[in-house]
Amino acid sequence: MKNPVLFVNRLLAILPSDDRRWILGHCEPVELHLAEVISEPGERIRYVYFPTDSFVSMLTSPDDHAGLEVRLVGNEGMIGTPLILGVEVTLLRTFVQGAGPAWRMTPERFGDALRESSALRTTLNRYLFVLTSEVERMVACTRFHVLEARLARWLLMTQDRAHSDHLHITHEFLASILGVRRVGVTKAASALQQRRLIQYQRGNIAILDRAGLIDAACGCYGTSEAMYDRIMG
Repeated sequence: MKNPVLFVNRLLAILPSDDRRWILGHCEPVELHLAEVISEPGERIRYVYFPTDSFVSMLTSPDDHAGLEVRLVGNEGMIGTPLILGVEVTLLRTFVQGAGPAWRMTPERFGDALRESSALRTTLNRYLFVLTSEVERMVACTRFHVLEARLARWLLMTQDRAHSDHLHITHEFLASILGVRRVGVTKAASALQQRRLIQYQRGNIAILDRAGLIDAACGCYGTSEAMYDRIMG
């Protein structure tokens, strides 16, 4: 098991050292396992997670669809955001897409932390604003941008959170989270491969040219990341 102390959650890193030390003192280090389901829609939130070297997908699941990804969370964020607003139930399905360490906290301790730390409240309120803006952008992206550009953006976002150029992702999974048919993903991935931006074989994707992939992605990629840096500081 990797030592979570060696990795950083960016939300916690923003906090003053005393606040961060108090919060980490009430967290436990855990290892998140690939495909582990953290929550299902309608469930009470059992834990708050601050990923350090892991990342999760959060999906909304309409009755007639397997699920559409609405959020990808790595060490820049947290899982359990409804608790910031005093809501104890999640509406999203959350599962581990990238295995690795995280800090875990009970809702009770998280509530104590919000009451004790004004810095934490301010940081997480800003984080909620960033998430809201990202959802708004994602709606427009899904409606107006071509699949090839959306796929390039998603691969870049995943690479950022995986901290690796090598990803294990099937066409079926990509089709599900992007809300398209498998044949569409196959065509988009083939187009990126023909441009020598990625190499794809049997569910394994290697990113060969990150700069080229950024050029192929829609402008949502850089815009969202720049907003996070500007708002979160």
